[in-house]
Amino acid sequence: MDAPQAGNPQPGKPQAGKVTISDLATRLGISKASVSYALNGQSGVSETTRARVLALAGELGWYPSSSARALSQSRSDAVGIVLFRDPVQIGAEPFYMSILAGIEGVLGAHDMSLMLRMVNPLTVPDSRSRDLAVYERWAGEGRVDGVILFDHVRDDPRPPLLNRFRMPFVRLGAGTEVLPAARNSNVTVSQATDAATVVEALHERGHRHVAFISGPVDLLHEERKTEHISAHAARLGMTVVLCPSDYSADDGGTATVAVMAGLAPGSPDFPTAIIYGNDLMAVGGLQALQRLKLRVPEQVSVVSWDDSILCRVSSPGLAALGRSVSDLGRNSAQLLMELISGHESRNIEAAPGLLQVRESLGRNPF
Repeated sequence: MDAPQAGNPQPGKPQAGKVTISDLATRLGISKASVSYALNGQSGVSETTRARVLALAGELGWYPSSSARALSQSRSDAVGIVLFRDPVQIGAEPFYMSILAGIEGVLGAHDMSLMLRMVNPLTVPDSRSRDLAVYERWAGEGRVDGVILFDHVRDDPRPPLLNRFRMPFVRLGAGTEVLPAARNSNVTVSQATDAATVVEALHERGHRHVAFISGPVDLLHEERKTEHISAHAARLGMTVVLCPSDYSADDGGTATVAVMAGLAPGSPDFPTAIIYGNDLMAVGGLQALQRLKLRVPEQVSVVSWDDSILCRVSSPGLAALGRSVSDLGRNSAQLLMELISGHESRNIEAAPGLLQVRESLGRNPF
């Protein structure tokens, strides 16, 4: 008898990609319920039958329907993240790319999907409404099993909303408090420790009057950065001029010009060092200082709160507070997996940042 021609299915063998539970049951001579129990790891079949089912499923290239599996488990097998930022800005910011890479590493290991939405603040008339509509829709439609929250504000409306929907959530960069009546955990970052690292490095190099160009001050982590930088500088006899920005390179440059406006190098009010709240603002600030004919670090030192490839390839190289950003993402995702699986809430404290000393950090020349 001639062998079956290549590309044609063998008689009685289901075509690849079209294998069903009914096909498996027919070939094995058992019920569809038994096949389902075996494939889903449920009791009700012997280990011998389970082994036969799994062996045939593997041979025929059968994979479970993710939607059917999620339905049977009342799970979506997905987690959600909403970023309240300009999508263009997110695409240019290495911080979020590293965070998402860490999250995806954990989700992939758990066969979970990520739903990512970006809400542009420029399109939201009422900033307090933020991204609430997205969470309401996800919860109502059962689209996600839990969420990771970024960019916390005072009286944040998101945790109460998620509580109402009994949705597990992890707060990245918030405080250590586990909120009552909620399934939530935290990944915390010590802004006090990091502020001490940066301010002391500047103090050791003779800087006594510095500037801090922060991100939006309505965000809790930026508020805490500002408080701790100011407090630590005061303890060391230093003064700080504060200027908020919006995390973009362009606005970082604009804020730099505002801070330096009308000040001559060596004058009492001239900041001999500038701390930037992220790497994009630091790059924009470096370009603005060059336009102002101010030399880095001969006249002004520059330090970024976040380290990235942008800091390493800048000219001069930008000193920065380095940490494993992908670890922040991995820890957040791991905590969320634990909550979804029914484990208790807990906190993970991130390791302190380490100052990466590069060419932009020098001594006070005046």
